[in-house]
Amino acid sequence: MTLVANAGKSVDQASFFSARTLLFLCGLVLLFGSILVLVLLCVGFLMPKATIHFLVWSLSKIFYRIRLYDHDNLPKEGGALLVANHVSWLDGILMMLVSSRPVRMVVYEGNFQSKIMKKLASMWGAIMIGEGPKSIAKALKTAREAINNGELVGIFPEGGITRSGSLQSFRPGMMKILKGTEGKVVPIYFDQLWGSIFSFERGRFFWKIPRRIPYPISIHFGKPLIGVTNVHEVRQAVQSLGAMAVQSRKDSFLTLPIEMVRACKKRKFKSKLADSSGADLTGGSVLMRALILRRLLKRHLLGADDEHVGVLLPPSTGAAITNLALTLDQRVAINLNYTVSSDVMNQCIEQAQIKHVLTSKKVMEKLDLDIQANVICLEDLRDKVTLGDKISSAIASFVTPTSILCSSLGLDCWKSDKLLTVIFTSGSTGVPKGVMLTNANIASNVQAVDQTINLTSDDVIIGILPFFHSFGYTVTLWTVMALDVKGIYHFNPLDARQVGKLCGKHRGTVLLSTPTFLRSYLRRCSKEDFASLDTVVAGAEKLPGDLCDAFENKFGVRPVEGYGATELSPLVSVNIPPSRSAKTEQIDAKEGTVGRPLPGVSAKIVGLEDDTELGTEQSGMLMIKGANVMKGYLNLPEKTHEVVRDGWYVTGDVAEIDDDGFIRITGRQSRFSKIGGEMVPHLKVEETLQKLVGCSDNDDDEAGAPALAVTAVPDPKKGERLIVLHTKLPQSADDLCNGLKNEGLPNIFIPSADSFFEVDEIPVLGTGKLDLQRLKETAQQLASP
Repeated sequence: MTLVANAGKSVDQASFFSARTLLFLCGLVLLFGSILVLVLLCVGFLMPKATIHFLVWSLSKIFYRIRLYDHDNLPKEGGALLVANHVSWLDGILMMLVSSRPVRMVVYEGNFQSKIMKKLASMWGAIMIGEGPKSIAKALKTAREAINNGELVGIFPEGGITRSGSLQSFRPGMMKILKGTEGKVVPIYFDQLWGSIFSFERGRFFWKIPRRIPYPISIHFGKPLIGVTNVHEVRQAVQSLGAMAVQSRKDSFLTLPIEMVRACKKRKFKSKLADSSGADLTGGSVLMRALILRRLLKRHLLGADDEHVGVLLPPSTGAAITNLALTLDQRVAINLNYTVSSDVMNQCIEQAQIKHVLTSKKVMEKLDLDIQANVICLEDLRDKVTLGDKISSAIASFVTPTSILCSSLGLDCWKSDKLLTVIFTSGSTGVPKGVMLTNANIASNVQAVDQTINLTSDDVIIGILPFFHSFGYTVTLWTVMALDVKGIYHFNPLDARQVGKLCGKHRGTVLLSTPTFLRSYLRRCSKEDFASLDTVVAGAEKLPGDLCDAFENKFGVRPVEGYGATELSPLVSVNIPPSRSAKTEQIDAKEGTVGRPLPGVSAKIVGLEDDTELGTEQSGMLMIKGANVMKGYLNLPEKTHEVVRDGWYVTGDVAEIDDDGFIRITGRQSRFSKIGGEMVPHLKVEETLQKLVGCSDNDDDEAGAPALAVTAVPDPKKGERLIVLHTKLPQSADDLCNGLKNEGLPNIFIPSADSFFEVDEIPVLGTGKLDLQRLKETAQQLASP
């Protein structure tokens, strides 16, 4: 008690601040606070530029995680022109923030009309460029003088923010700035800004929720260019820098099976997959069935050494679920081409060391194949499903959070370079080769498709291309499964009436096809079948203009052309469909071309005789670089090195790039003949003949197959001789030869009348492309003496 009493007494006698003391301290704090505010105001008034720079820099650190690559390429002294892609409203601010030297930006005067904006522009030495020719000339002159004075000048030569994320055409004013200067050109690429609230992603600026905070941004600086002579050279440097930028962050790409789980859970009770058999499955049901099949395969059939598993199924919900089940079990699903012979298929099976092939009884009944592997019909697994399989898979699909489910499946440990599939080339020019495609390869294409086509949750993608075709595998399987869209399938792309009914029933919006298949739909589908269709993209062969006209006249939607190759996952470039265009002054489509390269993909043209890079409108070998370039050919490292040089894939296609960056395919190297020392393009002769006979209007050709094709056979005198194989035609060979001459073709391009041979049908592959190997073999048999 004494201790407690003493303690209380001590507390009572403790000395606390008096009211006067507290008032004094508060006044002191207020005084120093006022002085600090006055100092900051004075600093801001005396050094407004530094103050604003500090504030903007501080905010950028809070909301963005900026990474700089090869920043040392920015000149420490001397004049230079900084040239960058234009993705968002932040680009100019970022360019000034990351430079230790002041950067004078060339900006559009219309964006700086208010007094505050004009004051800021003046403060940072912005070079205003207006609408009239005098204003433009003055701005270019000011920029040129600034470079000559040793200053840094920044410019976005696209002239506006991209509406698709793709690099747009560069305006020629940049060259007028450089004229009369010795300044360097520094290419800069802003990566990952597409998707920020300041970009046009999702079809609008600003009004969208940030995907994450802090938002990652990568800025890449290329090596300075000296002695630049044309705009194309600079654009190529920026585009190549972009491809390198995307490749450098491939570890951050989508993990496709995780995105598939997330997409299925998002559409848990909403239709995700359907096919012409009547199946219509929600996202939750798709995931549940894939998990059940995964358990069955792991428990009853596949061992630890079954890394590669064959799938022999046409496009359908069952084929999609089978692919997903194998991927969820971290195995490599290899979709086999069911249109080839047993010998070719068994070569593929042997190359990939496939022990088991998953198929169905219906498929095996229709195919006359002798498969040298254990054939498993999926129907035989139905009786092996237990109640435990159903309950556990249902809980995982409808209840378990995505992160926990993916972790339990080991999907969170996936690496970007993990092999996702092996797709065997079509064999149009020889024995099929196994193309190894990784998660990063396919994911880069999925993201690019989503970005350029601007897919939404209302989209329904019509899947008619087989999964053994890279276009079908990437777009109609993984784009459907990894994004919030719906996929509908039919097993036969030439079954036009069923494809039309399927589209009409499920209100399909996006059709990916080949011109051969489009001709069939044009003849046999009604306008009502494709009433909901708003996007048609064709590839694999040249898209004729008259086919586009006829398709648009009947269905109200104009097909656009894209380009790709199995080795490129497969997409390289595409014209933006009219319905998906932002409809600005930016050019996003050109008929007769295959479009611009996708974001993160770089294209260049080199000479056919050497690797000298060519300029615009010059025909040569098309080379592609980007995250979409394959891992390599299966077990064929020498073949891989032949076609992949320093990261550039040699396509084998002869093409040219125009001033706006659009690619125009002029032929294939294997479809050229050297006759009398001159290179003769088969495609040019073929297209002219098709025009003369009106192939696309041949109503007797129900399947839409080509009516003629051009190839060549050896000739002892001229080296090669052109051969034309054709079905029954309305004109004689002599009439066609005269027609070619009247069209202005050189004599060396015109086959002789005895080089025309009628055949029952033109050989094509299951994908609708010409079978060039069989075409040549048939020609050699018919033309031999």
